Amino acid sequence: MSSSSHITIFDTTLRDGEQSPGASMTLEEKCKIAHLLCEMGVDVIEAGFPVASKGDFQAVQRIAHDVKGSVICALARAHIKDIDAAQDALKPATRKRIHTFISTSALHMKHKLRMTKEEVLDAISSSVSYARRWTDDVEWSPEDGSRTDHDVLCHAVETAIKAGATTINIPDTVGYAMPKEFASLMAMVRERVPSIHKVTLSCHCHNDLGCAVANSLSAIEAGVRQVECTINGIGERAGNAALEEIVMALKTRHDLLPFSTSIDATKLTRASHLVSAITNFPVQPNKAIVGRNAFSHEAGIHQDGMLKHSGTYEIMTPESVGLSQSVIVLGKHSGRHAFAKKIEELGYGTVDEKSLNKAFGRFKELADHKKDIFEEDIIALMDDETARQSTQSDLLSLNVRYDSDSQCTTSITIRHQDETISATATANGVIDSLFSAIDKAIPHDATLSLYQVKAITQGIDAQADVTVRLTAHEQGVVGQDVVGQGIDTDTLHASARAYIQALNKLQRAHRHATSLDGTHGNKASRQEAFGGI
Repeated sequence: MSSSSHITIFDTTLRDGEQSPGASMTLEEKCKIAHLLCEMGVDVIEAGFPVASKGDFQAVQRIAHDVKGSVICALARAHIKDIDAAQDALKPATRKRIHTFISTSALHMKHKLRMTKEEVLDAISSSVSYARRWTDDVEWSPEDGSRTDHDVLCHAVETAIKAGATTINIPDTVGYAMPKEFASLMAMVRERVPSIHKVTLSCHCHNDLGCAVANSLSAIEAGVRQVECTINGIGERAGNAALEEIVMALKTRHDLLPFSTSIDATKLTRASHLVSAITNFPVQPNKAIVGRNAFSHEAGIHQDGMLKHSGTYEIMTPESVGLSQSVIVLGKHSGRHAFAKKIEELGYGTVDEKSLNKAFGRFKELADHKKDIFEEDIIALMDDETARQSTQSDLLSLNVRYDSDSQCTTSITIRHQDETISATATANGVIDSLFSAIDKAIPHDATLSLYQVKAITQGIDAQADVTVRLTAHEQGVVGQDVVGQGIDTDTLHASARAYIQALNKLQRAHRHATSLDGTHGNKASRQEAFGGI
């Protein structure tokens, strides 16, 4: 195992991150995220779980073909069909990795796998050696590793290394470990497994107890040289270790953690915005590094200190994570060229002609309604445009009428799957009548579980950023949450777009579940396919 101070960043936003309820992504969206991950210097991109569905297979295959620079990785259970699917999807990749796993804890072996320890060890040996037929870069993980008996874990790790694994990843699958405990586990593996020096030791920490980043950093101190993480920390249940927090902790506290990564930290904010917009998962305002309030100061004492020296209350600069100071940047007289230059400066790169024209048209509309336009407005507009590109439905018109008896009537016209549908509903409140009208236009069985409105910038002309969460009740996706976001200077228009976008995601989730029915044949095998580390 290398004693290098370089930490390999293994990003699993497109695999583990997408397993967050409601976070499914289209093929084009996955490719867009993969390109940005590669551009920002991510070493390994886990692009998906090819055997899980046709969509996952196609996404891994497309990313393997299009994204050059990062190692492209595919996940596989300890099954021949999984490894074959991973290999087939990865064929176009210049640099590829197969990541195979199986549970090793007594609890999982007994109740999930229904296999003996000997059977699990045989599966490890056969799956890893089979994967090595296709690539010399094979990663192996013991699912529920942090709750596995130490003797069993060491035996399993040694078996994987003998079979040809080049990376050994120890996951805290259910987010159970504490930092000291997890560091001790890594030290134990390094001490007791004779051949551990031949491989890269990795960790994959979940955040169920809020310790994912702390556990990952303690593991690095204990000798781990690869960290698995996601943008914004998205993932199963409470999520994963957040990439941006790990990178900036290593960068900011180099005195205590003398390690480095290949990540261009100035792209962290852009990556956070992109993943948030595509998944419709809002970033909490007080989120470390990329939250809206991460570099905001309201207390008078703090403001006074900041005016005298920024180091009094900021341990890193906003610019170091790609957040420039919010200033008025463009107005209604600004031209298309200036707009294109500004979005390129904000990290969106060169946008194709059609998308640029659409975004510029929306910018001009915004400039007619809003006196001062800030960078936050343009970022919100571009992220909203990204989200709209994958929708089947959009709002065409909206009309609200208040009756004398305090009833509100809302009439809407929606473009839905190339059809134009109009509907009208009356209720006690404007939002109730608006959503009821949309329900008539696009029938569904979901329940509204969250409606939230926030202003993107200050001022009475600020754009409204609306978040809607729906809980599905349709067969195949029962209990799954989907989230939609909409922005507009008119709160009702933003609300309508957020609700419609959530319905679009609900329909995609239903189609995805139908696809899995065809792939695996029964509910039990689908659940197993979407299990993982």
